[in-house]
Amino acid sequence: QVQLVESGGGLVQAGGSLRLSCAASGSIFSINNMNWYRQAPGKQRELVAGITGGISTNYADSVKGRFTISRDNAKNTVFLQMNSLKPEDTAVYYCYMIISTPSYRALWGQGTQVTVSS
Repeated sequence: QVQLVESGGGLVQAGGSLRLSCAASGSIFSINNMNWYRQAPGKQRELVAGITGGISTNYADSVKGRFTISRDNAKNTVFLQMNSLKPEDTAVYYCYMIISTPSYRALWGQGTQVTVSS
């Protein structure tokens, strides 16, 4: 049974920082793309950042220069370092991975709440 477990959300003041983690566990052959999405109340889920197996990254325009995505392949874990947080960053953050077991499965984390107060 492969699953994703997230941690690191919480309440922070505007301008502060948080670091999210998402670890995959179970029978894993390989993981290619790892992504972070977020969903604010009343809004659609949106892609925040992604990182490929080759360490190429991409970011939503709204977080460029403030957020950094990274991965630890030995631990099957993806991180999202969030700096200079703004109230508009408030959302539930989800990790998303396509995992080879070796058949491919797309999995979502359970979500972690990030709340930024003004």
